[in-house]
Amino acid sequence: MIQIHNLTYRYHNGFTALSDINCSISTGIHLLLGENGAGKTTFMHIIAGLRTPTQGSCLVYGEPSYMRMPSTLSNLFIYTDNMMLPCKNIMEYTRSHARFYPSFSMEILQECLREFGMTGYEPLASLSFGNRRKAQIAYVIALNTGILLLDEPANGLDITAKQSLKRLLARFIGPEKCVIISTHTVSDLESLFDTLTVIHKGHLVTSMPVWKITERLAFLCDMMPPQECLYCEQDQGLFRYITVQEQSDQPTDINYQLLYNALLSPKSNEIIQLLNTPSHDTDI
Repeated sequence: MIQIHNLTYRYHNGFTALSDINCSISTGIHLLLGENGAGKTTFMHIIAGLRTPTQGSCLVYGEPSYMRMPSTLSNLFIYTDNMMLPCKNIMEYTRSHARFYPSFSMEILQECLREFGMTGYEPLASLSFGNRRKAQIAYVIALNTGILLLDEPANGLDITAKQSLKRLLARFIGPEKCVIISTHTVSDLESLFDTLTVIHKGHLVTSMPVWKITERLAFLCDMMPPQECLYCEQDQGLFRYITVQEQSDQPTDINYQLLYNALLSPKSNEIIQLLNTPSHDTDI
């Protein structure tokens, strides 16, 4: 779906936001991690065709994303943290906007709204930030696009709404779709992710399916420090650590926060070398 080759993006002031990014993103729900200013939003904007690469290329459905082909735009949507809808309510916006998205489903919209306890006729201007986000997210999911880019989708949602978001994504994001989620609160949706991509200071650190990570790495916790491990942190009296996954052992659940910290630590090269063995590819 998305092929990125030698991608570099440099702002007019000379700041390089992305440098020589190479990856291929296919179907699934993809977690995008990086610190503030790492280049995540720029990365998503380039995929959405909102920015033109300084060097390299980003192909979406085989076409350069910056060309913003109608056939591509009608099957791709980016939801950002500051999205504003110029309408009274979601149902009114649907009448004017959804026509540009052939796969839009009113049935999905109504089910998403019900999940959030809404009707779609609530005046957006009078809603709280969190409730306005619920209405927007319901609409974005109902667009039913092949590629969906979500920038901090759980921001502003309460605990119940975050659980609803998780259920909706699990229900309506089929195996033929590609969703990229950029977030700092991984725990809200962690069981959904198929792949992990980490960007640090504009550079791609890793981009790999979760099953390949858990095939190579084990994520463990103990009251005593481990004798041998790849990376370890002490947290509230417990030692959380990463070690080599033994073939005879059952795979462990991935600890995204621990792995992210490890990939930005001096142990990064050792861990990446272990992950990127010849039997592993970089397609996600």
